[in-house]
Amino acid sequence: MLMINNPVIQNLPTHLKGFITDQHHDQYTPQDHAVWRYVMRQNLRKLATLAHPSYLAGLKKTGISIDSIPSIQDMNVILSKIGWAAVAVDGFIPPAAFMEFQKYKVLVIAADIRPINQIEYTPAPDIIHEAAGHAPIIADEEYALYLQNFGEIGSKAFSSKKDYELYEAIRHLSILKADPHSSDDSIALAEKNIEQINESLGMPSEMAKIRNLHWWTVEYGLVGNLQQPQIYGAGLLSSISESLSAMDSKVIKIPYSIDAMHYNFDITKPQPQLFVTPDFKHLNQVLEEFANQMALRNGGLAGIFKAIESENVATAQYSSGLQVSGVFTDVIVHNGQAIYLKTTGATTLNYENKMLHSHGKTTHAHGFGSPIGRINGSLKPTRLLTDQDLNDLGIRLNQPTGFSFDSGISVTGTLDKITRKKGHIILLTFRDCLVKHEDTILFDPSWGIYDMAIGESIISVFNGPADPEGYGLKYDAPTEKTHKITYSDSNRNHHQLYAMVREIREDKAPKEKLNEIWQDYSLHFAEDWLLGAEILEISRIHQMELTTDILSHLEKIKLQYPDLSNLINNIR
Repeated sequence: MLMINNPVIQNLPTHLKGFITDQHHDQYTPQDHAVWRYVMRQNLRKLATLAHPSYLAGLKKTGISIDSIPSIQDMNVILSKIGWAAVAVDGFIPPAAFMEFQKYKVLVIAADIRPINQIEYTPAPDIIHEAAGHAPIIADEEYALYLQNFGEIGSKAFSSKKDYELYEAIRHLSILKADPHSSDDSIALAEKNIEQINESLGMPSEMAKIRNLHWWTVEYGLVGNLQQPQIYGAGLLSSISESLSAMDSKVIKIPYSIDAMHYNFDITKPQPQLFVTPDFKHLNQVLEEFANQMALRNGGLAGIFKAIESENVATAQYSSGLQVSGVFTDVIVHNGQAIYLKTTGATTLNYENKMLHSHGKTTHAHGFGSPIGRINGSLKPTRLLTDQDLNDLGIRLNQPTGFSFDSGISVTGTLDKITRKKGHIILLTFRDCLVKHEDTILFDPSWGIYDMAIGESIISVFNGPADPEGYGLKYDAPTEKTHKITYSDSNRNHHQLYAMVREIREDKAPKEKLNEIWQDYSLHFAEDWLLGAEILEISRIHQMELTTDILSHLEKIKLQYPDLSNLINNIR
């Protein structure tokens, strides 16, 4: 795989680099480039008055070409100047990974391009949506800050197993819809599966709610006033039809607020309502309001329960700053408070998002458990105790000791080590240690060394390990890949006509060749309205006699296929 020369990408953590694929720019067909050109020209003309001004300015700043599909390599040369980068990926990637890329200021671009029969809108992510929709708007500093903040917060949101099922189902449907050879039955079955998963989702997770906020802002957001808003969402910026219909009075316009997290969406249908933010600064204000509701900022028993329910690697941070990363499986509750937490399987201990020396997955291969709270008899929070304070409590290095927590959890053993960070105790290490709660043994001396976390409360709980590199985090790449279209000899001959038209338009071939192209087109590919439009454009420029014949032919296509009327009428 070719790694793009952009320092932002070089600094990505290892677990994200596995999603990066090659763009294979040379594999785009001449028809693909024509699809890009048609959409971009239409959008440029129509969005001049509908889009937020930063969009058109951003097209220039980010190196987006109007006439041909851009190279991600070339885009990165320009994006690096504003501190961002872009990488190619294979279709939809898991939401947590998608948001983590944003956290590191990297746009993920699905390198495939929509087929001609989905030229107005595609449910699958494609390079028009990603490169022409997302990239230009990040040239606006306030909006780029929102994207990065969203990635930082969104990547810490808890998902459920059902969330991942829904992601896989949506990915599957998008792959089918982007493949012109998919059967109607297979698409209908995939749509039915999404409906069934949606019906069984239960209470929405943090990820489900923040994904809704992402949809109604980054993908389908409007900015300005309710009467005459402007477009900034990439889903609208990349859709010829929906960018216009979004302004229709039938589409309800709602002031953007945190309530948008309760509005679900259907990727296969036009949106019945859209949300309007007064400005990009307001987006960050709503995001902060949402973050203040998350386990990330509240921790506590509710946060630990979210970690357990996720069944994924998560992190719980004690008030001392110690971070425990692993799969949480149990918590002991006393008087409505968490007093002991437990992970199962490989666990790491961390501080300020860096794994502590000798506290990796090898040391804690079978899990970790520790009390939460204050040592009984202490007037200070345990993390603030000095050596003298510990001595006063009978806790001395290399001497047997016994003490209990206010919660009733008892500890007996010999103190081996005190670990402090910034003057605070974060860890006490014991040998020959017995930990009990009532009649339940939580740690037995035969199990080895006991590392006891220090902290009176859990102040933060979030998805993923505190130190992904130290933990050795790996994302499983989606098993189902996007379908690569194979082309027949007839398809290649068809595409060659597009290439010949392009050569004439770029003055690389004489305009007289257009008559030959027209004859070949009329005999073999007469139903292709887009190729007809490309021929018409040059014929008009050079005031050629065949212009009348082409116009007549396109009118016949409109009569035969009414759904193509708007596309053909848009030709100029």
